[in-house]
Amino acid sequence: MKPRHTKPTSPSTQRVPPPQKQELPGKQTKMVPKPLDEDPRYKGSGKLEGKVAIITGGDSGIGRAAAIAFAKEGADVAIVYLSEEKDAQQTQQRIAQLGRRCIKIRGDVGDEKLCQKIVDQTVREFGHLEILVNNAAEQHVIKGLEELSAEQLLKTYKTNFFGYVYLTRAALPELKAGASIINTTSIQAYEPDPYLMDYASTKGAILNFTRSLARELAAKGIRVNGVAPGPIWTPLIPASFEPEKMEKFGRDTPLKRPGQPSECAPSYVFLASEIDSSYMTGQVLHPNGGSGMYS
Repeated sequence: MKPRHTKPTSPSTQRVPPPQKQELPGKQTKMVPKPLDEDPRYKGSGKLEGKVAIITGGDSGIGRAAAIAFAKEGADVAIVYLSEEKDAQQTQQRIAQLGRRCIKIRGDVGDEKLCQKIVDQTVREFGHLEILVNNAAEQHVIKGLEELSAEQLLKTYKTNFFGYVYLTRAALPELKAGASIINTTSIQAYEPDPYLMDYASTKGAILNFTRSLARELAAKGIRVNGVAPGPIWTPLIPASFEPEKMEKFGRDTPLKRPGQPSECAPSYVFLASEIDSSYMTGQVLHPNGGSGMYS
């Protein structure tokens, strides 16, 4: 049976979502409205033809949107997810509809052994690897520093930062000149909210990891860049915040609405493509509705 796929609408028609609540890590299948995975106006042009990509957090949200855009550009994709099986299946089905191959790898990227397994399984399945997108993340709302436990701090760092380091280190032996590493940081790295203190600090660490790694790998011809989205309508939002927060989510941007994952995907394609960004490394793109000016 051919997998069902809802025709996407334009991101600019989307409005602030209604109040809702989920448990972490959040499931896209339960969101109202569903995030937009792709813009119908986006047509691939073969920029990633023959490439293989690993995308963590590729089951939903920004990771899914990037995976679909990569497939439209000709790439095969390995998506990594924590436990959201139905979301991951839908991503895999959509990529198959686009005529590309997709494998699903379940597990916690904070586990160093799993990160090596991710690379080994991807290379065994596809034969090579050119693109790594470190994107998986978790966040927890706190009222203040006194509420931030050592257990939560370590857990957030293991997912959001240690996982980036573990997976990148595992992938490096497979990456050749022309390869691209893309790290998802956040607007929180630049404008940190006190109620997301541990999450925001991991995103600042990712920013510096991106820039320092870019300098290290430049001699090998491997580019390292970042994307700093926000605020974007993904499963992390209803799974993190109380329902009443939904009414304000994204309204403080100049565009007066939250962004959609499909509006972030072209940034990942741009940074993955040797055609588009061959002279860019150590840089960060900011799909954030005009929320700020950054250096």
